[in-house]
Amino acid sequence: MALYIAALVAANLLGNKIVEIAGIVVAVGIISYPITFLVTDIIADVHGKRLSSALVAAGVAALVFTLLLTVLSVALPAADRYPFGESYTEVFGSSVRIIIASIISFAISQTHDVWAFHMLKEKTGGKHLWLRNNVSTVFSQLADTTLFMFIAFYGAAPMYTAGFIVSLIIPYWLLKVGVALCDTPFCYLGVRWLRSEKKPHPKE
Repeated sequence: MALYIAALVAANLLGNKIVEIAGIVVAVGIISYPITFLVTDIIADVHGKRLSSALVAAGVAALVFTLLLTVLSVALPAADRYPFGESYTEVFGSSVRIIIASIISFAISQTHDVWAFHMLKEKTGGKHLWLRNNVSTVFSQLADTTLFMFIAFYGAAPMYTAGFIVSLIIPYWLLKVGVALCDTPFCYLGVRWLRSEKKPHPKE
C-alpha cells in the first residue's frame, strides 16, 4: 500500500517530463503510474473489493493533499538567498493542472478497475488471474489516459486540439497496454506473497 501511494504521488510530481520510449513520446509518469493498477489488482484478489476500494479512496486523498501542499509551496514567496524561485514556480506550478486532471482520471479509472476486476473474478469463478488483471487494467487505462489527456492538456496551447490529443492518447495507451501485459508475472508473485502473509504464522 505504501508502494501504491509512493508511485501515485511520484507520477504526479515527476510525470510531466517528456521522453521517448520505443519511438513513442510519453511522460515519465508512465514508469510509476502503472504500478498503482498492479497493486490494486493484487490487493483486490487477496483482500477483496472493500480494501481495494479503500486504497483507491486513500489514493484520491493523497492526491488532494499533494495538490494543496503544491499550491501552498508555489504561492509562498522565495527568500532572497534562494536563486531558483522562478524555476521552482515554473516546474511545480505546472503540476497543479496535471494533479487536478490526475485526481479526476485516477478516481474514475481506478474505481472502474476495481469493479471490472471483481466482476471478472465472479464470472470466472476465481480462476484466470491473468485475464482479470489484464482486461480490467487495459480498459481502465484507456479511460484514465483519455480523461487525463483532455483535462490536463486540452487548450493548454494552440496545438492541443481535440484531434491532436487523440493522436497522443492512442500510442500512449498502447504503451500502457504493453506495460500491463509485462507486469502479469509480478501480479502472480504479489498475490502469492500476500496470500502467504495472510496465513497464520506459528508461534516462535
